[in-house]
Amino acid sequence: MPHDSEPLDPADDRDQRPSKTQRKKASHELQELGEALCRLTDDRLERLAISDSLRDAVQQYKRTRSHEGLRRQMQYIGKLMRQSEVEPIREAVAEQELGRARDSLALHQAEQWRNELIADDDAVTRWTAQHPRTDVQQLRSLVRAARKDAAAAPEQRSGRAYRELFQFIKPFLAGGETADE
Repeated sequence: MPHDSEPLDPADDRDQRPSKTQRKKASHELQELGEALCRLTDDRLERLAISDSLRDAVQQYKRTRSHEGLRRQMQYIGKLMRQSEVEPIREAVAEQELGRARDSLALHQAEQWRNELIADDDAVTRWTAQHPRTDVQQLRSLVRAARKDAAAAPEQRSGRAYRELFQFIKPFLAGGETADE
């Protein structure tokens, strides 16, 4: 007669283990995380709390050039990842990706502001209202020069003043201030 703690059917024991599909899915997720780990910058990788063997494997992956060598090294990284705490790795990868997204957004906002400043006289007033630390005299000078470049060659949007205006705007947006504040 079975005890209350023993399963009556051996199939019940299988329900508590992950299925082969679940194990493969988890393995693929770890492999993708391992690939993202390999894309981390070297300084982020050094600050990350991972085992030395995993850190060495990632650095070896970055040095490997052959396709087959990369594939085999990634499999090894996946094996090491199964033995590692993955949450700090996920956080580091997410942090890096978020940083890239922020940088990209700041660049798009800078391009948009540059176009507005060149196209509209009121844009300088809006800019200075949102970014009070701006050197208004320098901004107006750059806008005038960019407009002059645009008038001289309307099809070419890459004159020196056009680039200088962008470089002037970019630090305001990359520094955490946004056009919506």
